[in-house]
Amino acid sequence: MSNNVYITRISHFLPNSPVSNDDMEKCLGIINGKPSLARRIVLKSNGIRQRYYALDAEGNVTHTNVELAANAVRLLCSDGFSTDDIELIAAGTSSPEQVLPSHGVMVHGKVGGKNAEIVSFSGSCCTGIQALKYGWLSLLSGEKNNAVCVASERMSSWMQARYFDGEAEKLRQLQDKPILAFEKEFLRWMLSDGAAAVLLQREPAKKGRSFKIEWIELCSFANIKETCMYAGGEKDADGELHGWTSFPETEWLSQSIFSLKQDTRQLGDNITLLGGMFLQEIMEKRNLKAEDIDWFLPHLSSMFFKDKTKAGMDAVNFTIPEEKWFVNLSTVGNVGSASSFLMLDGLRRSEKLEKGQKILIMTPESARFSYGYTLLTVC
Repeated sequence: MSNNVYITRISHFLPNSPVSNDDMEKCLGIINGKPSLARRIVLKSNGIRQRYYALDAEGNVTHTNVELAANAVRLLCSDGFSTDDIELIAAGTSSPEQVLPSHGVMVHGKVGGKNAEIVSFSGSCCTGIQALKYGWLSLLSGEKNNAVCVASERMSSWMQARYFDGEAEKLRQLQDKPILAFEKEFLRWMLSDGAAAVLLQREPAKKGRSFKIEWIELCSFANIKETCMYAGGEKDADGELHGWTSFPETEWLSQSIFSLKQDTRQLGDNITLLGGMFLQEIMEKRNLKAEDIDWFLPHLSSMFFKDKTKAGMDAVNFTIPEEKWFVNLSTVGNVGSASSFLMLDGLRRSEKLEKGQKILIMTPESARFSYGYTLLTVC
């Protein structure tokens, strides 16, 4: 039995045509009949030029989250590997479309094929990496011969105009303090739709690039930090999150209980600081050195955080030159849990890779501050 696990195939599915910054409101709708004053400020800060929505030009849904994920999985299945060969599907998402059944089994139902083990990860940006780790460990243990790990988002379902009101228009505050853009209005102009999937096997692919998984490290700081990004609940004055079942039905809409929110005070103070702390722990545990890294793939929710991320890494003596960074946020948008897979796929397609190179993927999650770091070797 091989003690190695490889990513042998990567696929992505981005729905419809790319949507430019100028066309966003045509898809998502206009709030209170007035074009957003904050949109340009937020977009200038986040650096995104285009993204994808599972919506048509009139705002009608073209794909569900499950369909996005299933399409990405099917794109892995060719050249001697079919849906009938899949032994495990590990699925992650921030935006499941039902409470029950789980997102993963809904994806399995849409993909079809034979009976398989299914596991679902629900949370935020780290769920794709959590799915990857489950698949990696399943192959390392000898339980499975292959695994499909898929991450998908349909955030446009929460970003349409009918779910927002005038409270999001805090133009003066956005101008004075850019970090305050990370409230509902920021999320509206940043989050987007799509899916990406990887196939794990015990041997590298016979043709094309594969990636040996060296290790995956995950950590939560929820034991010391309160909730930062959330949906389906509301925080009280003490920072405690109360779920939707704590509120009467009449308040579900009036209090925007199910809208996606960001506690900007928590975000600005912690997102890069805690990521640096965890990186320092990994440096000691794994004998990780910056000079050994050929490519650095940081999932940035916004280019606003690029310099802050670099400063945080410099602070722990882990400096990676900018020419080794690969980020495709500007062209695919922030696709949450799928972003790390989309970066790896983008780098693979760039044809810049060489055998033996080391790739470090950084995946932060602001929901209650979780982090993932993944080390790969190009084969």
